[in-house]
Amino acid sequence: MFITDIRKDFYEVVANQRVALLVASDIDALCACKILQALFHCDQIQYTLVPVTGWQDLGTAFLEHKEQFRYFVLINCGANVDLLEMLQPDDDSIFFICDTHRPVDVVNVYNDTQIKLLIKQDDDLGVPSYDDIFRDDDDEEGDDSGNESDEGSEPSGKRRRFDEGAVERRIERQRARREWELFMCFFCQAAMMFFELAWVLTKDTKDMLWWAVIGLTDQWVHDKITHMKYVTDIATMQRHVSRHNHRNEDEENSLSIDCMRISFEYDLRLTLYQHWSLYESICNSCYTSCSFKLWTLNGQKKLQEFLADMGLPLKQVRQKFNSMDMSIKENLRDVIEESSNKYGMKDIRIQTFGVHFGFKNRFLASDMVHAAAALLESAEKDESNSDNFIKALDALSRSNLERLHSGIDLAKKKLMAVQQTVASCICTNLILSQGPFLYCYLMEGTPDVKLFSKPMALTLLCKYLLKAFVHSTRNKRCRLLPLIMAAPKDVDKGTVIVVGIPPESETSDKKNFFGRAFEKAAESTSSRTLHDHFDTSIIELKSEDRSKFLDALITLLS
Repeated sequence: MFITDIRKDFYEVVANQRVALLVASDIDALCACKILQALFHCDQIQYTLVPVTGWQDLGTAFLEHKEQFRYFVLINCGANVDLLEMLQPDDDSIFFICDTHRPVDVVNVYNDTQIKLLIKQDDDLGVPSYDDIFRDDDDEEGDDSGNESDEGSEPSGKRRRFDEGAVERRIERQRARREWELFMCFFCQAAMMFFELAWVLTKDTKDMLWWAVIGLTDQWVHDKITHMKYVTDIATMQRHVSRHNHRNEDEENSLSIDCMRISFEYDLRLTLYQHWSLYESICNSCYTSCSFKLWTLNGQKKLQEFLADMGLPLKQVRQKFNSMDMSIKENLRDVIEESSNKYGMKDIRIQTFGVHFGFKNRFLASDMVHAAAALLESAEKDESNSDNFIKALDALSRSNLERLHSGIDLAKKKLMAVQQTVASCICTNLILSQGPFLYCYLMEGTPDVKLFSKPMALTLLCKYLLKAFVHSTRNKRCRLLPLIMAAPKDVDKGTVIVVGIPPESETSDKKNFFGRAFEKAAESTSSRTLHDHFDTSIIELKSEDRSKFLDALITLLS
């Protein structure tokens, strides 16, 4: 059931208990976890943190901890399945679920004993009513059979009519549930939810606010929410930032060397440009790369013209941002915006937030997202998912800037790999139109293919590639199609990872129907698939089943 008072129905309930925190591997979940950890430390609440990467992980973690814990907090996992059916917990186990994945399973919505949903109801409009889903016909049947027995053995048409009506009602219930569960999408951030809890408890700090900002920015960077939703939530965060800045104006530590200042920025959509050279950032940012079509010779020529139009010397543009002349840096944003308008890039600036740690270190919220995501899916060493999770969690602390800078270095490598792979796929025509959708498969042996065996990296590549394809194709119909992308997952096991994303559109509501489509295609062809990710539009599939699985998808979606 939905919790209406998060302070009373959640925080005060767990305040004197031991709690198991089961946290999904995404940036919003990491930020929510950091906020909740800070609150728990503040009130000396005992907890155990368990990172979970998928449903199997979640089931294993629950089995390992169900004897020691009664209260479980699930962050960005658990809402979109019938959790009690999956975990089979004891009757006294209580689950508090804060999950951005939609739709929420209706069984979780109407279970008022063990499932407590930390979800804003205004974000979850359209939940089918209890009667539409669970209405029981047993009583009516009982009444009808009683009437028939009074009439002796007369074979009345009454029962048949009732049966037809009951079947129709059952079909209607199933249809209502199917329609509700058809599309997967994302709503309010978990980090924002827990920040609002901290605010209600009057225990919110600047660190917590910054984590909430990063959680929001994560959903924008990874294209999970609409632009309108992002702008609305930015306005909410801006009010909190103003409140904190005003509160700390007169404090002595506002000028100390280890102070923290969060500011609202109208900054450039150039990824990591303050930690890179301006030239490399323009080349490896999705927005500018697609606008210029940098995978073509014409695009490269247009970029040189753009730099000339700005009047920036190539020597300055190609060196690290920190080393550029102060006279150039002062007006850089305005200069870039003016030239961008001439080249059709009217949205080169975006509302966001920046932070200063002391006098030297400045980061944008998107820098933090890219760094943490790169650490979370690091493929450089044979380290476990839990090790990567802890590293990414550490990078969000201002006390561990070394870890953050290492994450930024990894993020640069990842973005260059994405850019090179996109250019390669476009230039070699690897994107095929399969009728109802576009399809691209990364062959084993493709440079950096190991990097794209991770779900976040492959999804980022998939979105970048679709945007680039839409900018480059002349086929108007293809511009309206969704994209399915597959890459090798585990060569020894012979598996591939498959991701489906909705069509590229500024006005898109970001709803993704591939989760249900993948299930049906696998079922109809007996393909060996693993639906283990919390995001249902990401699955693992046996390589030899790939062609029949795709054929079934084409038939299903045509």
